[in-house]
Amino acid sequence: MLAALALLLGLLMQLHAQITDRGGLGSLVESFLPWFGLFVPVLLAGALWRRSASAVVALLLPVVVWLNLFGGLLGDKSHPGGDFTVAEHNVDAGNPDPGGTARDLAASGADLLALVELTEQARGTYEKELATAYPYHTVQGTVGLWSKLPLSDTRTIDTRIDYGPLAATKPADVKLAYNRALRTTVVTDQGPLAVYVAHLGSVRLMPRGGFWTESRDRNAQALGEALAAERSKRVVLLGDLNGTMDDRAFADIDSQLGSAQDQAGNGFGFTWPAKFPVARIDQILVRGVKPESSWVLPATGSDHLPVAATISW
Repeated sequence: MLAALALLLGLLMQLHAQITDRGGLGSLVESFLPWFGLFVPVLLAGALWRRSASAVVALLLPVVVWLNLFGGLLGDKSHPGGDFTVAEHNVDAGNPDPGGTARDLAASGADLLALVELTEQARGTYEKELATAYPYHTVQGTVGLWSKLPLSDTRTIDTRIDYGPLAATKPADVKLAYNRALRTTVVTDQGPLAVYVAHLGSVRLMPRGGFWTESRDRNAQALGEALAAERSKRVVLLGDLNGTMDDRAFADIDSQLGSAQDQAGNGFGFTWPAKFPVARIDQILVRGVKPESSWVLPATGSDHLPVAATISW
């Protein structure tokens, strides 16, 4: 039995893309795929207790598969230097201290700061606290970008947002606009940099219907189409995608942009929930620029952790 479970664990991780996505099962498994490695020491303890050589040998399969999938994230891939620092944070609509959050983010020294889940009530606070450090900014709906460099050609991106069954979960005093993505151009000495800021639809485990990802998946498809039409050679996407890049829902986006965390991070860089992060759903993705380092910033009053990265031209 232990040997069979070890083989099943290895096959599950290796063939995760073949798992049906009915009821969102495939996305749910892929969102927490790195954590399946925790079953290896459990099975190893059982194999040693049973003195089962076959189970120990069978465990080589999940170990090899896990290392193949995630072993590259264990080391520090960062490099010193970089021309530009970008940061992203889901500031949380229910954040009790938006002023403190804004000051903490400004202290990070990021040249570009993307904020998502901005409410009408808190927008003025962020604009006031960030005005000195960031003379340029744009807010479109619930997403915004603060910059130390001029912005141009700013427009909203239609991500076909729909809160669906989640609309009733928002507090009555919290108003969220329906626009949750923007595209702008940052004017730099090295040329234009296209920057996207996005907050894709939420996902939930529903009593009926399983893992609900319909809104998020529709948003991801629309964002992928917008990126495919992007003519700029240098692109940065900053946002809360409400999913990890292992999730099949982001295959189109993943094929066009690379993760700064995967290329220049140290560890998994989990960002949610802030008190005990188990998944990296806040992303910095790039094309045409080189990530030099990527890291997670200290907690603020939000239920997400901020992320940052330095890039070079």
